[in-house]
Amino acid sequence: MKLTMLGTGHATVTKCYNTCFVLSEQDRHFLVDAGGGNQILRILEEEAIPLSGICDIFVSHAHTDHVLGVVWMIRMAGQRINQGKYEGRLRVFCHQELSEEIQTICRITLPGKITRLFGERIVFAVVQDGQMQEVIGHNVRFFDIGSAKMKQFGFAIRLDGGRQLAFAGDEPLSERASRELVNYDWLMHEAFCLYEERDIFHPYEKYHSTVKDACESAERLGIKNLILYHTEDTHLQERKQRYTLEGKKYFSGNLFVPDDREAFEI
Repeated sequence: MKLTMLGTGHATVTKCYNTCFVLSEQDRHFLVDAGGGNQILRILEEEAIPLSGICDIFVSHAHTDHVLGVVWMIRMAGQRINQGKYEGRLRVFCHQELSEEIQTICRITLPGKITRLFGERIVFAVVQDGQMQEVIGHNVRFFDIGSAKMKQFGFAIRLDGGRQLAFAGDEPLSERASRELVNYDWLMHEAFCLYEERDIFHPYEKYHSTVKDACESAERLGIKNLILYHTEDTHLQERKQRYTLEGKKYFSGNLFVPDDREAFEI
């Protein structure tokens, strides 16, 4: 399976795109969040990921940097459905309240010829804590992360050979979520900034982690491979080096600090 980080930044970045990524199994793609605007369309095009190959989208929570790009995805998928250029259904996985919120935004902003597809060709698949679904040929378990701000879900996907990857949303790991992720092969964890710059970016006031915090959590859980994302963008050119340098003090596994568009074979 291939994981492509389409964006790696937090909500208000301007030098990179908001955090979102895609998991790809041959010609099938699972989009996770979509950032805050229609840049997602350009990014997918430049990465040669066709809209027709994205039949599953997961939306973690209702913040603008996660939801608004999904509205554009729904618009473009609906347009292609109406043109006979999109086979099957688009499934949008999210929790109940978020499903209602996204549909409300769509009904306000999109033409009726697209919203009329809701329930048939564009399906909002409501997820509950612990629910299992098959996505791109793999078993996915959705879980409530126990958010301190607003209801938010993450997921764990079973890879080939019984390995597992978890996406833990964009908040520090709660005790509840941590219990489910012990000894995972891959963990995707937010890291708002360096610990040494916590007084500049104030991550704790925003319910976010530093690199040090994320790495300590991963080390405690016995994670083998850790991917950091949802960062500030003030020093992108040095971000990989600086975050890795701080993180390796606290995490003994393989640490990845991806740039936008960076891909991994997992």
